[in-house]
Amino acid sequence: MILNQRIRPADPSEGSFLTELTIRSKAHWGYSEAFMVLATPELEFRPEKFMPDFLVYVLEMDNIRVGFCSLLRVDDDTVELHDLFIDPAHIGCGHGKRLWFFALDIARGRGFRRLTLTADPNAEPFYLAQGAVRIEEQPSPVQHDRVLPVLEYLL
Repeated sequence: MILNQRIRPADPSEGSFLTELTIRSKAHWGYSEAFMVLATPELEFRPEKFMPDFLVYVLEMDNIRVGFCSLLRVDDDTVELHDLFIDPAHIGCGHGKRLWFFALDIARGRGFRRLTLTADPNAEPFYLAQGAVRIEEQPSPVQHDRVLPVLEYLL
């Protein structure tokens, strides 16, 4: 039974936890240890990321942090969904969808008209099912022969 479920702003002191959660979530998709070692610098969540144009929110269940999302202002009309990660023990329970809708509400409330994101290929079906559309691809910063889908959602 879930006694308390909430989404709250993250605190800069949670950077290490957010990094660990991100790495666990990414590894869930079966990436090799070698890939994860290469990807770790890209997945690190540093406190300096917490700035006025970078909004980070944590999803808690019974005071246990199970996921988070972050939004980064691109320009007056566009915001980027920079992160959306769920702890592997909680993947498939609807928490990703809850964070997705929360991020959309925040973006709309701040007057953005477009949300973009660069997805892990394993996460692309989730975002497509939520109504995002693929608009391009870009090379992975970790493995240059790998491409990442870039998606858009019109708010």
